[in-house]
Amino acid sequence: MRYRGLVLLVCGVLLCAGGALGQTGSLNSFYEAGLKRNGIVGSRLVLLDGANLAFEDSYGYARLGTRQPVDANTAFHWASITKTFTAIAIMQLRDHGRLKLDDPVVKYIPELAVVHDAWGPVSAITIRHLLTHSSGFRNPTWPWSGDQPWYPFEPTQWSQIVAMLPYTQVEFTPGTQYSYSNLGYVFLGQIIERLSGDDYEVYVDKNILKPLQMYHSYFDKAPYHLLQYRSGSYELKGGKIRELPFDFDTGITVSNGGLNAPLSDMVKYLNFLLGEPAGTPIYDEVLKRASLQEMFQPQLKTVASPGDPANGPDEKDSMGLGVFVRREGGHRLIGHAGEQNGFISHFYIDPESRRAYIVAYNTAAYDAGQNTQVFDRELRDYLIQHFLLDSTGR
Repeated sequence: MRYRGLVLLVCGVLLCAGGALGQTGSLNSFYEAGLKRNGIVGSRLVLLDGANLAFEDSYGYARLGTRQPVDANTAFHWASITKTFTAIAIMQLRDHGRLKLDDPVVKYIPELAVVHDAWGPVSAITIRHLLTHSSGFRNPTWPWSGDQPWYPFEPTQWSQIVAMLPYTQVEFTPGTQYSYSNLGYVFLGQIIERLSGDDYEVYVDKNILKPLQMYHSYFDKAPYHLLQYRSGSYELKGGKIRELPFDFDTGITVSNGGLNAPLSDMVKYLNFLLGEPAGTPIYDEVLKRASLQEMFQPQLKTVASPGDPANGPDEKDSMGLGVFVRREGGHRLIGHAGEQNGFISHFYIDPESRRAYIVAYNTAAYDAGQNTQVFDRELRDYLIQHFLLDSTGR
């Protein structure tokens, strides 16, 4: 079940040099061997050196049943990486004078006034707290496990969240610690909708996706003309591959995990985050560079918490505004990960070396010795040491 995609070695960048990745096929062998060993159905990996494509590889199948191979057009589900788009939308609204990051959330969502807060007034919870996962709100949008087959995939309406607010508590003094909260990013999505007058998906499409020419990116169910490119997703458990729901709807949780896109579009997003190519006028129209740099500043230290996405934080990480900030070898790396419905992904950019990479898998493997999250961390560590931090050939 293996389909080997194109591997590009671009002369003049790292992979043509004598560094660890410069050895012919070293990264390709490491990556594909790990995918095969862990039973992953399909995956794609792309590396950037400045504005140049340094490496790309497609592996396996987008849809196992039809043997449709993963390629540059395959759309993966990006789950919590969506949160970085939500954070940019909030920063846009801030830059346009519509809100302040230290405004109380209840100013924009008065329904939150009924939340139980033993630590003080609910008005002490700010937009900044939501962005940095330090609000004290629980992680899951639903307070239930979602283990019944008749449950909706995610809550479908804001009214369902509102009905739970009198039964929702703040779990610690806001701003004092990190605790990952999907619910907090649902609230950010509501702020975006209420201030802009657009549905969340429409706002992000108009103000981020379209300006960055991410024309094959969309939220939730695929438009008809892009459905053929959408990857299926799978779970490996007990030695058996199970197909998971296809072309699903994240409902009211779209602002914390609804994005679907091919890596060709996500590369455009990484270029925007890096500011490559330099001086691209539309980038400042999407978000001023100074505001992006503000997002990249550490706000508080992170610790692993329940519900963190795959490749979640450890002692090297801090939380920025909607992104994770990792310290490695004197470098500050900016990234985020995602995991939902069998899809696992993450990206990192290094603003100093002007390098970045992004990877997605369509299989969550959980068997002993076959674990997508474990391999994802192994690949992360390999790429950080041998690509992002390796100055050979510069």
